[in-house]
Amino acid sequence: MRLSELSGKEIVDFKKAERLGVLGQTDLEFNERTGQINALVIPTGKWMRKQNSEIRVPWHHIRTIGSDMIILEVAED
Repeated sequence: MRLSELSGKEIVDFKKAERLGVLGQTDLEFNERTGQINALVIPTGKWMRKQNSEIRVPWHHIRTIGSDMIILEVAED
């Protein structure tokens, strides 16, 4: 799957049935040697409120990637 195919997909937490964001609004953390994606970094605050909190979801927590959304399990804090 190409990165361009992931863009625009909604990110949904499986356990909470909660929308976390859209992949175009997230950052990807890459392994510099292999080029593989290590994690999704999803901002949780609104940019206007200047909250710098984020959720880091390791790639292996992704349950499935569908045509419209990415379903994942976010580890409980």
